[in-house]
Amino acid sequence: MNFTSPRRRFASAAVAGIALTGLLSACGGSGSGDDAASKSGPVTLPFWGWANGQEAVVKAFNASHKDIQLKYTKVTDQLTMQKQLTNAVKAGNAPCLVQNTAEYVTSWVSQGALADISQYVESEKDKFNTGAWASAQVQGKLYGVPTSSAPQFTIYRTDIFKKYGLKPPTTWDDFIAAGKELKKHNIKITNYAGEDPSTLEVLAMQAGAHWYSIDGNAWKVNFQDEGTLKAAKVIQEIIDNDLNAKLSFADYAAVQRSYDTGATATRQISTWQMAGMVQNFTKSFGDWALAPWPTYKGEAPKTPAGTNLTGSVTLVTEQCKNQEQAAQAALWMSTNQDAVKTMASPETGNGVMPALADSKSYVGESISQKLLGKNYEPAQKVVTDSLGTVTTDWTFGPNWTAMFTELQAGWAKVVSKEQTVTDLLAHMQQWTVKDLKSRGISVKG
Repeated sequence: MNFTSPRRRFASAAVAGIALTGLLSACGGSGSGDDAASKSGPVTLPFWGWANGQEAVVKAFNASHKDIQLKYTKVTDQLTMQKQLTNAVKAGNAPCLVQNTAEYVTSWVSQGALADISQYVESEKDKFNTGAWASAQVQGKLYGVPTSSAPQFTIYRTDIFKKYGLKPPTTWDDFIAAGKELKKHNIKITNYAGEDPSTLEVLAMQAGAHWYSIDGNAWKVNFQDEGTLKAAKVIQEIIDNDLNAKLSFADYAAVQRSYDTGATATRQISTWQMAGMVQNFTKSFGDWALAPWPTYKGEAPKTPAGTNLTGSVTLVTEQCKNQEQAAQAALWMSTNQDAVKTMASPETGNGVMPALADSKSYVGESISQKLLGKNYEPAQKVVTDSLGTVTTDWTFGPNWTAMFTELQAGWAKVVSKEQTVTDLLAHMQQWTVKDLKSRGISVKG
């Protein structure tokens, strides 16, 4: 868990071609743009993002292109991006290119904020893995270019596990049992940041939950299905037994220090989150190893999608006057070999797996030998194996941004033991249905 913002996600269903006619309150058109601008001189495209390494990629792009130049602005994180983009769209000065993640695509399309760039990028489909390509789509139309995948796994302190006779947990039951043993030694097995409910989301996703789905011509909402309640049980037991730290990512240094000093012993993460560990650790290099994501007892290995085989997408906004050039720039950043390597490395970029069809060949680039030491070689198999067990049937609803904000408020109360996970889920069921109806969106639930 411990998915700091920016998080990462994978979606199919709504973003992979299911007909959504009438399910979105509004949809943006493709926009004609002002492609003639390239004929009168270099086109400058504002580009907002947050990932480490993007500035270097932008510099390389600008050096190799005379007719298109990128003007990069670094945003603090994913959630800040949503707020700033909302303000920019309302003011009519949205940037041309925006880094974002799959869960927000449907929401932005429903607000008419994104441009349909299918005609400019469809021919490049075969260069990308199927799941990542789907993340940039709504109703079969492309609104951006996928940039990264995010295989999931557990990273754990080998020295601590060895000291207390523990094996890396293969199931969530094992995970809880290990947490109870570590608690005896004043060590937390995980960290639940009060502002980040993605823990609940990804465990529900792994358990086969579907918070949003399509039922005829309406959205169906279900925050209390069997999978979600299964996830809730695991999380509640961890919280009730005080097995988790409660460090906020607002103090990022403190979170990293907790792992580096051994106060917290594991994380469920993806390759891109290893970059923060590499850049902030001073004590524990070589003491970490990877293990598969824990499963629910009796179930086959399954890792949450999002956390995913998609990760980020570079979106093109409807207000961009040079949409064709923006699409070209987005494609270059996702396919240029040097750009991809820059972003894949935990040292130079964000440690992200590329969205390319041959992304497995970048596994070695995306994990850190410095962090893993002698465990580096076996770690590559863990990462590769996780690519084949990713959830592919999760759908992000049209009000995901608003829903997630409400979920955050409730999650903070769960972490502080002011309410239970099931209390939060009951609230989210009612709130989400009401919110969709208030937007004029057809909904069941």
